[in-house]
Amino acid sequence: MIRFRWVVVAVWIVGTPVAARALPSLASVTQSNNPQFLPASAPSQHASSLASPFQTANLGATALFIASRSAATLTSSDDAAIDRVEQATASLPGVLAVRDQGRSADGQARKALVITSSNGGNAGDPSLVNQLRETFAAASAPAGLSFHLTGPLAQTTDAAASTSQTGTKIRVFIVLFVIVLLFVVYRALLAPLVTLLPAVLSLLLAGPVIAKASQFGLPVSIATQTLLPVLLIGAGTDYGIFLVFRLREEIRRGRSPGDALVRAMGRVGLSITYSAMTVIAALVCLVLASFTLYRGLGPSLAVGVAIMLAAALTLLPALLAIFGRVLFWPTHPAAGQLTAGAWGRVATRVVRHPRAVLLAGVIAFGALSAGIFGFRVGGFTSGGAPAGTDSAAGDAALAAHFPAANRNPDNLLLRFAAPIWVHPDSLAIADRRLQSARELRSVSGPLDPNGTHLSVDQLVALHSRLGPATALSPSPPSSSSVSGSEYAAYRSTAQFISPDGRTVQFYALPAAGPSGSQAAIGAIPAVRSVLTGAASAAGAQDSGVLGLDAVSYDINHYSTADLVSIAPVVMAALAVLLALLLRSLIAPLYLIASVGLSYLAALGFSSFVFIQLAHNGGINFVIPILLFIFAMALGEDYNILLMTRVREEAHGRTLRDALIRAVGNTGGTITSAGLILAGTFTVLAIAGNSDQSRQLGFTIAFAILLDTFFVRTLLVPSIALLLGRWNWWPSSLFAEPAGAASPDR
Repeated sequence: MIRFRWVVVAVWIVGTPVAARALPSLASVTQSNNPQFLPASAPSQHASSLASPFQTANLGATALFIASRSAATLTSSDDAAIDRVEQATASLPGVLAVRDQGRSADGQARKALVITSSNGGNAGDPSLVNQLRETFAAASAPAGLSFHLTGPLAQTTDAAASTSQTGTKIRVFIVLFVIVLLFVVYRALLAPLVTLLPAVLSLLLAGPVIAKASQFGLPVSIATQTLLPVLLIGAGTDYGIFLVFRLREEIRRGRSPGDALVRAMGRVGLSITYSAMTVIAALVCLVLASFTLYRGLGPSLAVGVAIMLAAALTLLPALLAIFGRVLFWPTHPAAGQLTAGAWGRVATRVVRHPRAVLLAGVIAFGALSAGIFGFRVGGFTSGGAPAGTDSAAGDAALAAHFPAANRNPDNLLLRFAAPIWVHPDSLAIADRRLQSARELRSVSGPLDPNGTHLSVDQLVALHSRLGPATALSPSPPSSSSVSGSEYAAYRSTAQFISPDGRTVQFYALPAAGPSGSQAAIGAIPAVRSVLTGAASAAGAQDSGVLGLDAVSYDINHYSTADLVSIAPVVMAALAVLLALLLRSLIAPLYLIASVGLSYLAALGFSSFVFIQLAHNGGINFVIPILLFIFAMALGEDYNILLMTRVREEAHGRTLRDALIRAVGNTGGTITSAGLILAGTFTVLAIAGNSDQSRQLGFTIAFAILLDTFFVRTLLVPSIALLLGRWNWWPSSLFAEPAGAASPDR
């Protein structure tokens, strides 16, 4: 790198923006719809296939528009205006169908389901939603008639509207924070910029490369966009600090800048490589997940870390070779200056009382872990329409004019072998079973569309006289002998009975709690059991529950199962890497166990903070597995730096002396790196626009701080000292007597 330093720097600085412009952007390929990340075997995904006749398999891609008068019945002019809106809406690009769902029982409102081709993701679809709302203004509606757009797609779009710049803000805040902290750490002008530049260029290049990889089948979630800058800036700056601090130490030992760089790369380059490899290995293990969100997140972030490692091993040394001593101006590192400071004194105290330090640490971490007993997960839904938005006004209109079960319900689907018109009693049996179920507090179906009751005989007779409900016009023809109320009620059954008559759906709310609540989500197995019983009694050949509660339950189930199945694989992979690096079978065991202890402590303390103190509904469902991956991978970075230095110092010294020297020389590096890495996640917690971002940022930042100030610099040295030479078994260092010739220092 020293010989070709100018070429390396030129390639990175020129090549990165060129590649970024030639490749697609990460935002353009982001997939953010949680239900679409579930495996096909999930019960809610099976229910989604049953809902295909209604074209509502992806609920996140649907919207509802509601037209209403506050205290008067809709007029014929109102109906004409609503018809114009439906026709204009149906002609918009991206709209697959518009299903009129009829008038409310009080005659003051009318609603329609809009089915779109949008992906229904967490960012919504601002362009399409705005076009839908523009049709309201173009309808020339009579005075007093109001239109609102609500439903999942509109609510998500409204929620995302005020936070569209959050990702940019997070990146800017992280860079500013890291620069300020690096100036404090280095007390130099150029060192912070040189340390940060490889991480920034890695971030600029990684996004487009990941986006290109997604075109070959790699799924990319919105979490990738959020976590990529945090991970690359944080961890990339850490690796820079590892190398720059060792370079300064070698200069203080009397070496020239060129020789010091060669020595530093020879010692720390291996640590950086293995540190990045542990992160990559942990992230790649997520490919084993059944939840596609994790399968796409892990490998995509691993691509970013691989690019960052390449920058750390090429661009950073080249920059250090170019700037030399000027890097540290206005300070002047020189031979004879102190290389170990306060952490050397701390290490001296630790090695005097290793048992007491270890016992105190276990007690403290155990106390923090106690919060796990109150742990529960949440964050499956966005929480509904934001106050003051058009979708919130639409929800209010729905609440005023339509049955409760029509608002964010669970869809209970029954599939029959023959059309229900052939065996209408099956419909009556299913309706009775569901209406009487204690597990359900509100049920709407074909026999009570929008609150108007129809008997089975009435329904069959109306079908015989009028034909399929989906083909009816909004108003009865002048020649029809059917009353207006019966006509409107029958027309509304189109939302409950498929065109072929073989699929029937009911809207229902769990009795356990409001839709989207933890209680409602937890009640899904009971709701599924009730529906299975009703299906059996009615002679249906298949059944399924679709809705936000059902999807949330499945997300929780598969996410938890992935953590249980992937955690041992991650620990085994990291153990192998640590064993290869340290040439020991013993050290990896307690190094991984120590990170596991900080994981439990961070998760327990976060549960206490967010559930008990902040009264959140639960810890976001992605946090347990992402915290485990990041805690294990990033925590082992500091383990690697410390233990490789201990191994380096152990040749020719007692383990006690080696630990004191290693902690003294790396303690400042580890704490500086830990503060920066924790700080980047703290920025995510502060600048994030959701409970998910705040909880994830806080929890990982807390885990890193625990790891930095307690695990790595207190618990690990005390355990190592208690194990003695068994740390190195079965390598040659295990049998090497203290006092043997040590390498040149």
